[in-house]
Amino acid sequence: MLEPLRQGLPPLDPAGVSNAASCALPPRYEAVRDARQFTRRTLDQWDVGNRFDDVCLVVSELVTNALRHALPADTPRSGDQDAPVRLHLMRWTERVVCAVRDPSHDSPVAGDSDDISAESGRGLFLVESFADGWGWHPLAGTLDGKVVWALFRLGATA
Repeated sequence: MLEPLRQGLPPLDPAGVSNAASCALPPRYEAVRDARQFTRRTLDQWDVGNRFDDVCLVVSELVTNALRHALPADTPRSGDQDAPVRLHLMRWTERVVCAVRDPSHDSPVAGDSDDISAESGRGLFLVESFADGWGWHPLAGTLDGKVVWALFRLGATA
């Protein structure tokens, strides 16, 4: 199984962050497309587009999970509500981290579907397969909810 699920980011020197970007995502499933577009633009600006496919797949899974599982059931899915989900992208010299913040306190749970034709339930397995590391942690202070993050190592040419 996916262990450990509850872990903080690996030690990264905050002074080494060379770039950071974030965007708010409304509680609509179309926000997954917006997150992919934001990721593409950001990685292109950072000249790390060679990791786009892996990062984009993971961003899509994390944002979908946040929209599907971390919002209260009565959250309206249309209109101009506040953006309860936020995507953060951070770049260190040799690493990119994507982090998705949502209002839920529940830990991410991997699906246990053995049905290979199932259309859902394998998102965290994909995250684990395509990212170089991932985890989650609860938010503290004035922020409520949790952050689920994934780390990607950049090659020497990035």
